[in-house]
Amino acid sequence: MMLTALGLMSGTSLDGVDVAMIETDGRRVKSFGPSGYRPYTETERRVLMQALTEAVHLPQRDARPGILREAERVVTVAHAEAVASFTAQNRIAFEDIDIVGFHGQTVLHRPAERMTVQIGDAAALARAIHIPVMHDFRAADVAAGGQGAPFVPVYHRALAQSLEREGPMVVLNIGGVSNITYIDGGDILIACDTGPGNALLDDFMYRVTSQRFDCDGRMAAQGKADEAWIAEALKHPFFALPPPKSLDRNDFAKLVLRDMPPADGAATLTAFTVAAIARVVPLLPKRPRSWIVVGGGARNFTMLRMLRERLQPAPVEAADTLGWSADAIEAQAFGFLAARGLKGLPLSYPATTGVPLPMTGGVIARP
Repeated sequence: MMLTALGLMSGTSLDGVDVAMIETDGRRVKSFGPSGYRPYTETERRVLMQALTEAVHLPQRDARPGILREAERVVTVAHAEAVASFTAQNRIAFEDIDIVGFHGQTVLHRPAERMTVQIGDAAALARAIHIPVMHDFRAADVAAGGQGAPFVPVYHRALAQSLEREGPMVVLNIGGVSNITYIDGGDILIACDTGPGNALLDDFMYRVTSQRFDCDGRMAAQGKADEAWIAEALKHPFFALPPPKSLDRNDFAKLVLRDMPPADGAATLTAFTVAAIARVVPLLPKRPRSWIVVGGGARNFTMLRMLRERLQPAPVEAADTLGWSADAIEAQAFGFLAARGLKGLPLSYPATTGVPLPMTGGVIARP
């Protein structure tokens, strides 16, 4: 049975809430619905950034000390407003939506300690929007010994099945953290985080220019990357680990750039993200024949150019050129995962998160 699912995603870039509707049975996607976006205000973003800092000391995953309580309220209200605005703009009745997939905001991800924390009050959200809400997707995976990330590969596989192209192919998601889904036919699905995505670059841009990101990669295009710094940064033991593996947004936050002009800093961090992605290629069963880029990185033309140089001769395509939505794909994915969760289908697998066996997940909060 097909379900109308609404996916909500607030990613590690901390820019806002993505909303996307899909019609799916949890195995394939029948159709894409509209999508929307509700940006965080500067005040909200500051609260969330402070929450990331304070979450490092969380004693248990359900604790909300200090700023974390306010951050959870901010996340919940922003998501409720995002749904209200989306449904009003698109003239969609609440009762026409079967399930909402609510990822929440990740503030801590430490799978080695069997700890992953996504803040957001799902029960309050369900009451506000009058729709059942599935949430806490990652907890069961991490509790069973999995990495708890990346969680979008099953959706990438569903999208890839419609392309009818020869594998292996990789769907590369460049959000705050970068991750890949390696697809070779219907049976081989491998996934992992590759390293920083836009998080280091975004934080640098905000610090030195007060801009939230490097629009179109224009700043990086004017600079020269510090290859010696990149080579040193790539010595981090994470890059040699085989898939599956995952990261916390702040795992590379202690990397400090040498004193350099802003353009050179942007070029260096962009090239570092790309070099980290390229480092995963030797760890895959076969060299990918094609790459599809989704997430914020798909709009960074300098990053795309660097990827094409690093990954040639395999073509590198932005998702939009295939009719996919680079911006809405993660929100769509959590709608898809909510539908899978309702039907008891696996959300993660041994080769995507390292979990011992295929795992279902998600918890339902009802209005």
